[in-house]
Amino acid sequence: MKKTAFEKIFVTVGTTQFEELIEKVTDSGVINELRRMGCRKLSLQIGRGKHPIIVKEVFGNDIEVKFFDLKTSIADDIEQADLVISHAGAGSCIEVLGAEKPLVVVVNERLMDNHQTELAEQLSKEGYLLYCTPSTLSQTLAECDFSQLKKFPPGSVADFISYLDAFMGF
Repeated sequence: MKKTAFEKIFVTVGTTQFEELIEKVTDSGVINELRRMGCRKLSLQIGRGKHPIIVKEVFGNDIEVKFFDLKTSIADDIEQADLVISHAGAGSCIEVLGAEKPLVVVVNERLMDNHQTELAEQLSKEGYLLYCTPSTLSQTLAECDFSQLKKFPPGSVADFISYLDAFMGF
């Protein structure tokens, strides 16, 4: 999974709203980290959230930014990306891990009974992804070493559901 430049970065919030992630990933601190990592194209899937404010002074002329709400499938967006930054939904995690893309999961701390945090922590502990909160995204990107991530074992969605059930104690 080692890659020296992450030219195409895809951010997804799934079908929900996660304004805090979109606001953070379009913030100058995170944009500077993405630029340092080699980002030239940033694609944001904003779900049911509001359209982000794209400030030309933050992105400059070197990063092309596009965003969209929802579409039938984001598989092509994931496949084209060199790096994915995602909310902690199980479906999004398995789709990205199945595509063997480096993944940073950003946990929405505002969710009640947040099993997404537990899932992200476990998958990170097992070495499949990195996780953080919106407030620590910039630092996580600055310190990340994607070459240390392991490939998620290939398998069906049913295998992942069994993995989730075992993890959650069902």
